[in-house]
Amino acid sequence: MGSPDSELSVMIVDDHLISELNLQYLNQEGPTNVIAFPMQEGDCSGINPNLVGDVVISADTAEKESKQALIDTDERIDQLLVHGILHLFGYDHENTETEALEMEQKAVKLMDVIKHIESGG
Repeated sequence: MGSPDSELSVMIVDDHLISELNLQYLNQEGPTNVIAFPMQEGDCSGINPNLVGDVVISADTAEKESKQALIDTDERIDQLLVHGILHLFGYDHENTETEALEMEQKAVKLMDVIKHIESGG
C-alpha cells in the first residue's frame, strides 16, 4: 500500500461482538463480516500518524461465508482483512461502479501477495 511504517490493529471476534460494534458505530443491526475503523479521520487523527486504523473481522461470519464459497476459512479471513485494509486506505465499493472495480482489482493484487508469502515465496 506504499506505507511501510503504517500500523493497524486486527481483531477477530464472534458474531455477538461484531453485531454490537455494527449497531453502535454503523447503526446497522446484526452481524457483518468486517468493519474498518480509520484512525486518520476525525478528532483523534493526529495522535499517531502511523496508525491507519482497526480492522474487526467476525470469525463466525467468515466461517459461514467460506463454506458457502467452498474455500478455506483462513482464505476468507485473508480476503476480509484485505477488504478492511483497503477501506482504511480510502477505497470504497459503495459509491460508484468504477470505485468498486478499482477496489476489487487492488484486492486481487493484495491476495496474490498474501498467497505468495504463504507459499514461502
